[in-house]
Amino acid sequence: MQETNDMNTNASNESSAELSKEPSAKTSASLASPATAHVTSENVPQSSKFCSECGARISARAEICPKCGVRLPVSAEGEHKKTTAALLALFLGGLGAHKFYLGRTGMGLVYLAFCWTLVPALISLVEGIQFLSMSESEFALKYR
Repeated sequence: MQETNDMNTNASNESSAELSKEPSAKTSASLASPATAHVTSENVPQSSKFCSECGARISARAEICPKCGVRLPVSAEGEHKKTTAALLALFLGGLGAHKFYLGRTGMGLVYLAFCWTLVPALISLVEGIQFLSMSESEFALKYR
């Protein structure tokens, strides 16, 4: 009988020791969580956008929302737009404005150097029509 009481006492001492450890572990975990949450909110990239379906803030380069799983439109800020490139080619193409807009600086300088011949103007007229006849996905693949 004495041994049973000793075993019960030892078991209760061990459980109380475990209980006393748990709050401190929970306390340290709860202290770490807000700091972690604060750090992750600082790590949100400056180039972010919002999901059109759920409104969650996501990376600007994300194709699928991680929160709701909806596929997002490919076009994002900072990308070249087909219509803008086509209008630049049609109206200022002789000066190479559409080439500069698309990031093809070398060709833009060639167009600018030979603008007095009117050859770049004719070529850019054809390019402007090509831009307008392309689909958005073709344009994005070619000029991204």
